[in-house]
Amino acid sequence: MYWDVKLVKPLADYCLYVELEDGSCGEFDLKPYLDHGVFRELRDVNYFNQVGVMLGALTWPHEQDIAPETLVAGLRRTATTGSTSV
Repeated sequence: MYWDVKLVKPLADYCLYVELEDGSCGEFDLKPYLDHGVFRELRDVNYFNQVGVMLGALTWPHEQDIAPETLVAGLRRTATTGSTSV
């Protein structure tokens, strides 16, 4: 799907750089989620940095994930993919 994540890189301050299949990219801030339920575990920076992509979604080893609708709604878009400045 067009909102599927194809690349994710952890950034400082609990943000993620994300590239989507539709060619858009940007940063997603996870700080608003870190005090809620299963996302509390992501406060551990070493664990947070284990973010990956599974079936087009952002995921972590203990099965936390970000719904595609949430990701797209919260993505602060930057230039299109192909930029390697991150």
